[in-house]
Amino acid sequence: MNTIGKRIKMLREDERLNQKELAKALNISNTTLSQYETGQRTPSDDIKIKLANFFNVSTDYLLGRTDIKNQSEKISNAVEDDPELIEFWNELKEREDLQLLFKQTKNLSPKDIKQIIRIIKAIEDEEDMIDQ
Repeated sequence: MNTIGKRIKMLREDERLNQKELAKALNISNTTLSQYETGQRTPSDDIKIKLANFFNVSTDYLLGRTDIKNQSEKISNAVEDDPELIEFWNELKEREDLQLLFKQTKNLSPKDIKQIIRIIKAIEDEEDMIDQ
């Protein structure tokens, strides 16, 4: 089985979807999805993008170029050794106004990501003190 096929199947099973359900969501036939998963057929770029969006993963992850599913996971990995930062990050990643941050971390090292999260936390803490 090819990498993209393995990843599609794993993601589908992680979401507890059967092939028919995922095929319907992608607007493709069940047979086509089965062929993707077994490596008999390669998805078009459009389908790869639909899959990435559906499962909230990067196309690089689907293609096997990285084991990091998305930028949010990359940031989580970078701050995982600091309980205070991971707690703050878990709150932060739900904020729509900071979604751009995820995209901007693509080429940053874990050390740089951690520093940025610390800066944002310091700003948030300062704003909280001003509001009190």
